[in-house]
Amino acid sequence: MNKKQLEVKRQLNDAIAACMEKKAEDVSVLEMEKNSGAFTDYFVVCSGTNPRQIQSISDEVEHRLERTGLRPTHVEGYNQAEWVLLDYVDFVVHVFSEKARKFYDLERLWKTARRVAPAELKRPTVKRASRRRTERAAAKTIPPARKKA
Repeated sequence: MNKKQLEVKRQLNDAIAACMEKKAEDVSVLEMEKNSGAFTDYFVVCSGTNPRQIQSISDEVEHRLERTGLRPTHVEGYNQAEWVLLDYVDFVVHVFSEKARKFYDLERLWKTARRVAPAELKRPTVKRASRRRTERAAAKTIPPARKKA
């Protein structure tokens, strides 16, 4: 996985965390197929229960990603708060009302997209050896210094 892909996954994790913090419902991530004609690599799709919550979810996504220097290239639907679209080029966040989500049914429309569990987007953590274990291992491999006569 290259550096760009890791960065996009980190940004996706931030967007998902923002949605979850504001109690978004039914959060899903779709990885778009390369030859599908999609204009992005991922969709983050979630629902809010009322216009105020939909705007709050959108605000939190924007706020979290702005802290990392990422701003949406396009925002649509914020004032109506039925379907807010936040376009970050490599991924798009869709925040729907329950009614609009059922009507547009993006998951069915893009049924060839692979559903990605949020846990799959987390970077694998590398276990680091404790300092003491590392020092012991180094001591075993380095021969002791000889005394000068």
